[in-house]
This record gives sequence, C-alpha cells and structure tokens, in this order.
Amino acid sequence: MRFLLWLLIVGPIAVVIIALAMVNNQPVTIILDPVTPATPLLTLTVPLYGVFFAMLMAGVVIGGIAVWARQGRFRRAARQNRRDAARWQSEAERLREETQVVSDTPALPVPRRAA
Repeated sequence: MRFLLWLLIVGPIAVVIIALAMVNNQPVTIILDPVTPATPLLTLTVPLYGVFFAMLMAGVVIGGIAVWARQGRFRRAARQNRRDAARWQSEAERLREETQVVSDTPALPVPRRAA
C-alpha cells in the first residue's frame, strides 16, 4: 500500500522532470565574472535543465534553512520542557520514596475527642 502510494506521487513527478530535461537540453553558458563580460575568467556551460534543477535544489536548501532558523524558539522551549519534566520526575520519585519510608514507621495513635 505504501509503495503504491509512493508510486502514485513520485511517478508523475518523475515523468514531468524527465520531460523537462529532454525538452530543455540546449547548452547555456553561465558567466560568473561580472567585471569583464567580454573575456570572462569563470564560465560554465551546462544544459538548461541543469540550471533549473540547481536553482530548485538551492531554493529547497535555502527554504529548509529558513524554516529551521524560524523554529529555534520551539526547539528551545522543548529542551526547557524536557529539563523541567526530568526535574519534576526526580522530585516525584524522591517524594514517593519519602512517603514509603514514612508509611513503614508506626503512626501516632488517633487522638480521642473529649466528651
């Protein structure tokens, strides 16, 4: 069932990506030297779909970093809550042991009411 669902989602995406790569396979020269465009020092010739996929991956990475950075306060609160929970758990265990020790000792007699 899980594999079938994976195929239904990833299959069409793969078909679209392959079709995009087949249609946009013209070579594109990327000039990485903005100072001297006539005689560039750094050039890169790649297929057009390579540029598309590189920008897509860069967008995913930048978006992931942005989401991770925005959720920092929630991770900090979760760490604090875990520390508090561990502290209260140890306090509960300590009190449970104290009450166990107290229940083993004989108790005082119940006071009688004066008539």
